[in-house]
Amino acid sequence: MSALNQTSFHPASFFLIGIPGMEELHIWISIPFSLMYIVTLFGNFTLLFVIVTERSLHEPMYLLLAMLAVSDLILSSSTVPKTLSIFWAQSKEISFDACLTQMLFTHISFIAESTILLAMAYDRYIAICDPLRYTTVLTHSAIAKIGLAALARSCCVMLPTLFLLWRLPYCGHNVMSHTYCEHMGIARLACADIAVNIWYGFTTTLLSPGLDVVLIVVSYVLILRAVFRLPSKDARLKAIGTCSSHICVIVMFYVPAFFTFFTHRFGHNIPHNVHILLANLYVLLPPMLNPIVYAVKTKLIWEKVVRMFFKAGQWC
Repeated sequence: MSALNQTSFHPASFFLIGIPGMEELHIWISIPFSLMYIVTLFGNFTLLFVIVTERSLHEPMYLLLAMLAVSDLILSSSTVPKTLSIFWAQSKEISFDACLTQMLFTHISFIAESTILLAMAYDRYIAICDPLRYTTVLTHSAIAKIGLAALARSCCVMLPTLFLLWRLPYCGHNVMSHTYCEHMGIARLACADIAVNIWYGFTTTLLSPGLDVVLIVVSYVLILRAVFRLPSKDARLKAIGTCSSHICVIVMFYVPAFFTFFTHRFGHNIPHNVHILLANLYVLLPPMLNPIVYAVKTKLIWEKVVRMFFKAGQWC
């Protein structure tokens, strides 16, 4: 009897229908999605391999890039394979436990990446505004602590959502208009009051990635102020070019994510297919762009990557 009650309380599985209203276009949408995912895997694994194997890259900035690559791989790989299986094979079913696991990995990797982007902004701030203290502030020990803090912070924020979702009854509602499982997407299937879920999600969004954005903006304002004081015009242009590419990646990471989060709370008039497309954008586009931007804009990494592929070509 308890097993029967548990089954009626929680569905055995959910059905993800993909992008609502665009079912006939799923196979075409899968083409750019799959290409972006391939580029994401190739770019981030290449970046990781180069940083791990080259001792000259075992410096704070590059170690933070390696952490960013790991979080990008987890963020995209938590969601994109299931999305593509929906588009290609109509594999829409996902078990209740697997859905919660996917949600947990997706949100944990997002918050961890946000923390790492904040640490990278701080790294650039120290390097440009207080270079004499750089080696004493950002030691290997400090970088390891940043990595552990990013993971601990993500888990502390997201683990309570498991309890918040587990306590809800779903009354047989198991069809989700999405391509992957996320906190509010699951909560809205419940046949009970979800005010706690809504306000917890809203509060944690403001206090984790929201706070990160504010601190990142402050860091780059201080960086740009220091850059414009540089005596050399070439140095100013080089620094501005590097900062602008980083800022573009940060904007592409946060804007779709915040749009998705706040649409659950305020965007009731926004077309659902637009919401779902942008929800997929923030797990696809930044993980694809990050290794490209940081490899191209970082001379030492670019040289190591080119040398690696040149050697590989010679062996072939």
